[in-house]
Amino acid sequence: MAELWTTLLPLVIASAVGPAPTVVTGVLVRSSLGKAGAWVGGMAAVRVLQGLLFGVVFSEARSHATPASGGPRIVTGGLLLALAALFYATALRRAIADEDAAAAPAPRWLARVETMPGLAAFGAGAGLVAVSPELWIFTLGAIGAIADAELGRWVSILTFGAFVGLTLSGSLAVLGFAAAAPERSATVLSRAGGWLERRSRTLAVVLGAVFGTWFLLKALSALGLV
Repeated sequence: MAELWTTLLPLVIASAVGPAPTVVTGVLVRSSLGKAGAWVGGMAAVRVLQGLLFGVVFSEARSHATPASGGPRIVTGGLLLALAALFYATALRRAIADEDAAAAPAPRWLARVETMPGLAAFGAGAGLVAVSPELWIFTLGAIGAIADAELGRWVSILTFGAFVGLTLSGSLAVLGFAAAAPERSATVLSRAGGWLERRSRTLAVVLGAVFGTWFLLKALSALGLV
């Protein structure tokens, strides 16, 4: 289990520190906790559907594979290589991005987020996860690692549920803070959102380089190359 979480935790961190979900949650709580909850629920729903679908696929693939004990784990190794490539590509893209473009104001749709009805907020949260290649690869990497760990059905389900909850920890923290301290939360969340946006480039470069190297080493180990 400890070995499994050395794969899951970097994916959790990479998913949770992205500024967009947390910033949008902060904008929505100013309008309604219900809308913010719908936004978070949409993101969670798509990840759960991904888990249901690909958990079965990966488990079937794992059950039909018969590698020798200690041999290469092809599915896991391939997913880890894809994760390493994604992190390196993200770090490189953000490192060479134009400073003015990186510091550009939020897109116009963000200004309209606060007026979205609850159903639209749910759909927007679901759409964010559904159309993001990075989030797809993060989730598929987690599902593959859980399937490869052979934890049993219910432990696997609980582990994936914990993964989903942790990936949404930033948005859930915003919701909890807004519910507990509605008057103070607006100022604090605005400052926190601004801090995340200003430092998103640095975070992407550092995390991309560190996690890319981590997953590359794990992939080579899974494939029996080191």
